Amino acid sequence: MKCFNKTYLSKTLLAGLMVTGLFSCKEEFLDPKPLSIFSPENTLTSESGFRAALASCANHMRPEFYQDGAPIITENIFSEVAVEGTTDKFGPAVNMNILITPDANLNSGDFNRIGWYWDQGWVGIRLANTIISRLPGATFTQAAKDVVKGKAYFYRAYQYYRLVHQFGDIPTSFKEITEPKLDFQSVKKEAILARIKLDLDTAAQFVPWVQDKGDVNKGAVYHLLAKVCISMGLFDEAIAAASAVINNGAYRLVTSRYGSDLSDTKKNVIWDLHRPANKAVGANTEVLFLVTDRYGDQNAVVNGTTSMRQAVPFFSVNTILTPDGRVGMTPNFGVELDMCSLYGRGIGRCRGTGYSTRDIWDDTKDLRRDTASGNWMMMNMLVYNNPSIKGVSPWYGRRLQLFNTSGALMVSTGDTIRTWYDWPHYKLFIPDQIRTPFQGGNSDWYVFRLAETYLLRAEAYWFKGDVAAATADVNAVRTRARCSPYTSAQVDIGTILDERARELYYEEPRKTEITRTAFAFAKSGKTYKGKTYNFANFHTANFWYDRVMDKNNFYRQNVKNVRGDAYTISPYHALWPIPRPSILANPNGQINQNLGYAGSETNKPAADKVIE
Repeated sequence: MKCFNKTYLSKTLLAGLMVTGLFSCKEEFLDPKPLSIFSPENTLTSESGFRAALASCANHMRPEFYQDGAPIITENIFSEVAVEGTTDKFGPAVNMNILITPDANLNSGDFNRIGWYWDQGWVGIRLANTIISRLPGATFTQAAKDVVKGKAYFYRAYQYYRLVHQFGDIPTSFKEITEPKLDFQSVKKEAILARIKLDLDTAAQFVPWVQDKGDVNKGAVYHLLAKVCISMGLFDEAIAAASAVINNGAYRLVTSRYGSDLSDTKKNVIWDLHRPANKAVGANTEVLFLVTDRYGDQNAVVNGTTSMRQAVPFFSVNTILTPDGRVGMTPNFGVELDMCSLYGRGIGRCRGTGYSTRDIWDDTKDLRRDTASGNWMMMNMLVYNNPSIKGVSPWYGRRLQLFNTSGALMVSTGDTIRTWYDWPHYKLFIPDQIRTPFQGGNSDWYVFRLAETYLLRAEAYWFKGDVAAATADVNAVRTRARCSPYTSAQVDIGTILDERARELYYEEPRKTEITRTAFAFAKSGKTYKGKTYNFANFHTANFWYDRVMDKNNFYRQNVKNVRGDAYTISPYHALWPIPRPSILANPNGQINQNLGYAGSETNKPAADKVIE
């Protein structure tokens, strides 16, 4: 099993502990503290050594949102908000029924990053386990040890939370492993959730409320605890955890303008919240936890976010034509009408669906879809900028048109999946200090924000049956964006998930969160459009699948791209396949395959309790 084998133990663990770059908005917290001998025996004795190890846990959370083919794309395309937009080759995750198997390439920026989540989840768990196991032998105060333990519990719980909602029943390890182990057993997801809930309850006692924004604080702990409790059907406890954050004076929704672009009167608070320079500053009272990435810092991600490359349409391609049939666009930097510097040179890999780009926007006042301020971009806001047609075509400098006057499509390949859709410019636009044309440079990225805490509490209230309270929480987020508030009659689980999609696109791991809601449905017996769910047949009938099929027209209609590949997805994709090499590398134990995938026919009952 790749994540547990001897090579991993001897190299990956120690390499992880060598990472000393820390995360915060303060200079000194960003500076690395080199150590003389990089091994747990020498590092994990002093408080500074444990701080360095905790920093590696934080650092480990960052790559999900960065570089080409960022893993967060895979989370989005296994949901209702996006699909894989790559249309020029076979292999990207379009036809899930064919391509998502235990033996497939599950860790490629060009295909999908399921295997990345599997491998890196275990790396994160191992890093946290090493800290926890070595802590009793450390030589600093018990009070400081308790804080370290609470933070390590948070990091471990976060990784297990993600893995359980991505892969379901999984093997467990809650202590440091110092020798090869080939007898792992699958453990029921319910038992794992119960264990990490206890760990988060403990962490909440020790971790302080206010920390540097890239460090673990009590707000982040309670926020994650609320998610775990919803998944377990413990709605009162979820409400209490979320309320602890919301009612604490350290955190407030940002409702007034602030920060780097304050002098630009065309902008608004939504724009400000997502400026790279504004995410970790003190005026941002909304951030609970983020990962940091600063251009010029020695620990910066080499290629930055590439957020525009991933999620902005491929509008710079030569297949977009003017209404008089000429190549209308250029990717070149520095031309007279430089669209790529203004909006990014996208390739449309993470393609927003009709649901996320059109259907959910029910209020014209919504700042998150405001075109006047530049928060939201539509294709017809771009202009034809190919210098070679200047003085030749009357369309140079005029707005893009999808059809000409005769009704002909002005995309020569017919590929509007990759080249023509709206997008949230405010969220994706990251000035690029690395490349021209812009693809998305270095920037901090939100992991938890208070806006999501309100929506988590709204979900828990809805499951409990308190629709009035759920409505108030949705409206707290909604009215910040200047939307009219909902009435209680308008609010249900779909409304809450719609608000999440509006507020948290390309931030939240959407597949994980919809699966969390699916677990809550299976646990609670609540109905969705007349249907009830359970865990016994989760692989054939679950809320995740019904939600995706209800809202994602690509999968619902089996839309075909220009290659002829159809978009398909099935109920069993609510849980991803365990990579087969990991199962084969565990000959003395039993790691089950998720039902619906080849290999599940040899499954054995998963353990009812966590195996240390």
